[in-house]
Parts: sequence; C-alpha cells; structure tokens
Amino acid sequence: MATSRPYPAPPSVPPSSEAAAQHTHWWQRRWVRYGALIALLALSGLVILALVRQETGTEGFLVGLGLSVLPVPLLLAVFHWLGRVEPGPWRNMLFAFAWGACAAALMAIVANSFAIHWIATTTADPDDVDTLGATVIAPVVEETTKAAALLLIFLFRRRDVTGIVDGAVVAGVTATGFAFTENILYLGTAFDTDRLNGEWGLASVTAATFFVRIVMSPFAHPLFTVFTGIGFGFAALSGEHQRVRRVLLPLTGLLLAMGMHALWNGSASLGTYGFLAVYAGFMVPAFGLLTWLVVWARQRKLRTVREELPVYVAAGWLTPAEPPALGSMRARRLARNHARRHFGRPAARTVAEYGRYATSLAHLRHRGRRGRAGADFVLRERELLHELWRRREIAQPALNQAARMTMPVAVPPWPVPGMPGRPAGHGVYGAPGWPPVWPSGYGPYGPVAPPPWYNPYRTRP
Repeated sequence: MATSRPYPAPPSVPPSSEAAAQHTHWWQRRWVRYGALIALLALSGLVILALVRQETGTEGFLVGLGLSVLPVPLLLAVFHWLGRVEPGPWRNMLFAFAWGACAAALMAIVANSFAIHWIATTTADPDDVDTLGATVIAPVVEETTKAAALLLIFLFRRRDVTGIVDGAVVAGVTATGFAFTENILYLGTAFDTDRLNGEWGLASVTAATFFVRIVMSPFAHPLFTVFTGIGFGFAALSGEHQRVRRVLLPLTGLLLAMGMHALWNGSASLGTYGFLAVYAGFMVPAFGLLTWLVVWARQRKLRTVREELPVYVAAGWLTPAEPPALGSMRARRLARNHARRHFGRPAARTVAEYGRYATSLAHLRHRGRRGRAGADFVLRERELLHELWRRREIAQPALNQAARMTMPVAVPPWPVPGMPGRPAGHGVYGAPGWPPVWPSGYGPYGPVAPPPWYNPYRTRP
C-alpha cells in the first residue's frame, strides 16, 4: 500500500460544558448568571429611563433620543471594522453597549449627584461646585463605571480579550452606549430650556448642544475609555506570572482616561478660545494617535496570522493557501462572498467563524512561543482545531478560491490529483514543494505540541 505524509486524525469532541454543569450548584449555572445579569441591566435601563424622562420631560426625552441616536451607527460601525480580524462574540458587544447605556450611566448619575451635593455642603462658592464636579468628580466616576464593563469581560470572558484591539473595541462600544444616554439627557434638557424660553433655530441651546456633542465630539467618550481598553489589552498580552503588570497597565490606562476626560470638561470653563485650543491641540491629536495605534495593532494581528499558521500547514491541519488568505481582509471577504454565492448565508457565516477561530489559534501559538501561554495551552489548541475541523469542508475551498484570486502568483487548485510525491488519485493540499519537510515534531517556528488525537502514523489509503 502506498503511503504519504501523515494526516491528522479527525479530532474528538471536547468535553461538554453541559456535563460539567450538572455537578455545579444552581447559582453557578450559566443560565442563572446570564439571567441575573440581564435582570440587572434591564432594571438599570428602566431606572435611567425614568430619571432622564423626569429631568427632560416627555417631549425633551423624545427629541434627545432622536438626536442622540444619530452618531451611534457610525461609531458602532467603526468599532465593528476594527474588530473584524478576530470579532468577539456578539453577546460581549451587546453587554458592553447595554452596560454603558444603562448600568454605567445610572451609577454615574447617582454618584455624581451625591458627590456634588457633598461638595455643595462643604463650600459656599457655587462656582467651585460646578468646576470640581466637571473636572474631578465626573471624570473619576464616569470612567470608573465604564471600566467596570472591561473588567467584567476581562475576568469572566478572558479568552475574548487577546490584545489592544479587543480592549479598544469593547471600551469603544461601552463608551458609545454611555454617550448615547448622556446625550439624551443633555439634548433633552436643552430642548426643555428652549421650550420654556421660546427660543428656536440655530441660536437655540439645543442647536449649540447638538453641534458640540454630536457634530464636533461624538468620539469624546469613546476616546477617553479607549485608553482604559488599551491598558486591558496590554495586560492581556502579559504572561500569567506577570501579575503586577496585569494590574498596573489597566490602572494606567484608567488614569489616562480620567486625565483626558478632566481636560476636556475643564476646557469649557476656559472660554471659546480655550475650548478650541484644547480641542485642536489635544483632542484631535490624541484621537489621531489612538486611531493609528489601533489600526497598527489590527495589521499586526493579520501579520501574526500569516506568520504563525504555516506550522499547522506542515502538520496537515490547514492548506498552504490558508495562512496568506486568512492574513488578508480582502481575501477573507472574497471567501465569504464565494461561500454566500454558492451555498447561501449560513456558509458565509461558517467562513467568518473559521477565520475567527484560525486567528485565535495563531495568537495562541504566538503567545506560546513567547512563553506567555497559560496552563490550558494544549486544551485550548485542541478546542480551536476542533472548531476548524468542523468547518473545513465549506471554509477551505472558499479560502483557497480567495487565495487564487488575490495571490500574485497563480496557485493550482486544491486538491491536485497526481501531484509528484503523492499516489495518483489522492491529491495534496498545496502547490509543488508543499508542505516543507520539517524535523519530526517541529514546524517552521519551533516545536509543535500535537493534540492528543494526532496520529503520526496515520496514512491515507
């Protein structure tokens, strides 16, 4: 019988979490935790809705709601684009937005009210109350409440935060939800003031508030909180033994967020020229710098995919065309379109999931080579390979087709019957010369820890 290079055996299914859940207490079960979280956010949403409506009136609330929703789709689209390389679960994004819009906004309103009341009782100057409330109390309280969403995801959904892009995306979505609720309050109050004073048009308080908060600075709150998200992202890149770094980095990001927030709020007391100076001299450059940093991190993530996945090509898990295809957003889009055109939307979704799991696998491998992988490295690798294996029949042909469309050098289709070095009729995943011959147990970037089901003596009949 003719033999060829070993192929991996079909992976076994990882242990089911449902079986493990049978041995846990009722309050530790997933549906109980999710139910409690949903109830908390829903209750917070109802309370914040009642408070804002009481403050602005029904008409002011509706006007504020209609105007505040305008920048939300744009901001969410930007953060969705940033996270397309390795998109997090939609539940995380929904939680982040709901936390910012409901829980964080409610806690901020309550804490700000108590703090300002305490300052008012200890000082006789009303100007001090407004200044301290805007430049000290509000930045500390609001950035802390928004950072709580990042902390919860970092603690309980640790695998979903793998770097600064993930931290920035979660932070931006949380801040977008917070700004949405805050804008309803400010715009609704401004409309109520104009209604009482009989002022309308471009000279109204509503128009001025809309211009400052919606037109000039819709990115303000996301910009502040992204500092905290980047801190959590750098902490995620640290090894588990670097506990001091994992604590100090998020705190440093939080302090930077508070500082930027305080500077922005304090600029309102500097007059028109002082406000414009802070806006042009600090806010816009900071926005540009953070945008460059996050986009650079996004491209670095794609480069890591191209550099780390070839080791799984050598082991037989992936085809040689997949690492460059998965490392290109254009090729991923073409693969999704190809799958959608031939097999429908579920197939396109399968290709997208395949890309997400492959990206997670590449970054797991990257952390392992740097000595930063956790004790569950092999188990996590096994889970990710299992997810890739389940989707390979749809995703691999689509990615191979996308690679042929984007590679500068023509690549033959996969499989290729009768490739030299293979028995006729059995094909091979790749072009001539692939895969390279590595020493036993090694890949192009070092030792490979094969999963438990990998059989080095398996042959194709």
